Amino acid sequence: MSNELRLSSEKRLRLFTGRGYPELADEVALELGIPITPTSAYDFANGEIFIRFEESVRGCDAFVIQSHTTPVNKQIMEQLIMVDALKRASAKRITVIAPFYGYARQDKKHRGREPISARLMADLFKTAGADRLMTVDLHTSQIQGFFDGPVDHLFALPLLANYVGSKVDRSRLTIVSPDSGRVRVAERWSDLLGGAQIAFIHKTRDPRIPNEAITGRVVGDVSGQTCVVIDDMIDTAGTITKAIDALYDAGAKEVIVAATHPVFSGPAAERLANSRVKEVVVVNTLPIPEESRFPTLTILSIAPLLGRAIREVFEDGSVTSLFDGHS
Repeated sequence: MSNELRLSSEKRLRLFTGRGYPELADEVALELGIPITPTSAYDFANGEIFIRFEESVRGCDAFVIQSHTTPVNKQIMEQLIMVDALKRASAKRITVIAPFYGYARQDKKHRGREPISARLMADLFKTAGADRLMTVDLHTSQIQGFFDGPVDHLFALPLLANYVGSKVDRSRLTIVSPDSGRVRVAERWSDLLGGAQIAFIHKTRDPRIPNEAITGRVVGDVSGQTCVVIDDMIDTAGTITKAIDALYDAGAKEVIVAATHPVFSGPAAERLANSRVKEVVVVNTLPIPEESRFPTLTILSIAPLLGRAIREVFEDGSVTSLFDGHS
């Protein structure tokens, strides 16, 4: 009988998914070349969620992917319960992957007696047992500071810009920010696309009325230009469709919309389908049901980027290197 105890130092990567968007998790698993860990998940009659992992997770490097799609509160709660189950089952390190981070728009108080729900989200994941957070295109970058631990903030911008850049005449290109707050992002687009000119749309928003903005005038010369309207998400598409009309009224030759998160609430798909937009390019951070798809919609996959980021984290590499230092 051996008088020594042999300890395995081999790290194990495990990928887990909730029920919110398993198709994206399948794509990521394919990129990594590993299976998704089998999980039992069901709802009790009153809506409570039950989770149990079908295999041992002790000592593993766990990555829990769940996009906060509709119904958003259920998807968040399910992911929190999965993290808690992993912590109690002795997973070594738990990384929460939220391609679309719920409540990101509530990142500050506009008026008194309001919550900062984006901070609450980070606190909930930390309390549940998450060691690390990975997400794509936060509504505002400072949300990274709400989580007390490493945050991998991935950018869909290179993916979107490379696609759009291959489709347009760059000498007649204008990058359009839908408001003054996204001008910095427009500058990064311009850098990637060879110094394209920039315009923005002056708009106002009443914080008491959600999902509604008053689109004002176009600031910048867009006459005869191919305009690319950029944004982090499309929710009801009210702001975007007003921006499309404003650009055509200002003499734009054609308008393309490029956004990361296709929330597509309520009338969004119908508004975009009936607009004068040439193409709407989004990333599959959220599922898009068939009834919300339309002929001018193009969907790019974020799975290769998520797969590379997971591998870098697992191997203690550099996630920043995925963006050539632009993080």
